[in-house]
Amino acid sequence: MANLKAIRIRLSSVRSTRQITSAMKMVAAAKLRRAQDAIVQLRPYADKLNEIQASVCAALRDTETENIYAQRKKGNGKVLIVVVTSNKGLCGAFNANVLRETRRIMDERYSQENSRGDLGVMTVGKKANDALRKLKCNIIEDQSDLYTELTFDRISALADKLMRLYVSKEYDTIEIVYNQFKNAAVQKLTNEVFLPVTMGTISGQDSAPADYIYEPDQVRIISELIPKTLRIKLYRSLLDSFAAEHGARMTAMHQATDNATELIRDLTLQYNKARQASITNQLLEVVSGAEALNG
Repeated sequence: MANLKAIRIRLSSVRSTRQITSAMKMVAAAKLRRAQDAIVQLRPYADKLNEIQASVCAALRDTETENIYAQRKKGNGKVLIVVVTSNKGLCGAFNANVLRETRRIMDERYSQENSRGDLGVMTVGKKANDALRKLKCNIIEDQSDLYTELTFDRISALADKLMRLYVSKEYDTIEIVYNQFKNAAVQKLTNEVFLPVTMGTISGQDSAPADYIYEPDQVRIISELIPKTLRIKLYRSLLDSFAAEHGARMTAMHQATDNATELIRDLTLQYNKARQASITNQLLEVVSGAEALNG
């Protein structure tokens, strides 16, 4: 039977752990509420903007207007992957899923680019930066400080930097890997092409583009619409990941609290059994001693 003192020490430790995980769960729930409101309010606007962009880009195929953000016929074949994770852990498989998907993309889709050094990685989140640096990946930049103040202006600056990398032909393809927020318990692992912009049809709609009237003119509309859409797209991706992180952490801390409660129940039962056995042994010793004196 286990030592009573050892069981008491372990019970105290598990109770302290349960207090911590319970507090972290409540903090994550409060942060999740704000992050969820932000992404839910942004989605309708972002979806409509993407719809307009796809229609306008499809209409450009029959004109002579140049779209510098469209897919190039000839390029250098360089690829940049933006990997979005969290700065902190204790959120289940949130970061591991993103890193696993990133490695799969690098090994299966861009193995040739990776072998010849044409595959770059930009990390948003310390967990991605630490893990990919250990794997000797070509990390061109780390943007983990974005989480200190996740505002549209700061993310727009990052989106503009990505657009400059594409327009200057340093990279021909820029992709984003992140967790999309579904609910507190579910995160959808997502891999999106950030650049080039889609020139095809909109998913689930007719192939014929909408007949827009451009004011002031098509060139100016395109030059302002596409960068704005790309900024919103990156902002949405980071807000999605931010909300998904807090959802994953709240779920993980909820499960940890439940596990701690169950462990406390088992340890309490084990402690009571050990204490009962100890008392029984003491009674037997007293009885045996009394019988020996009487004999």
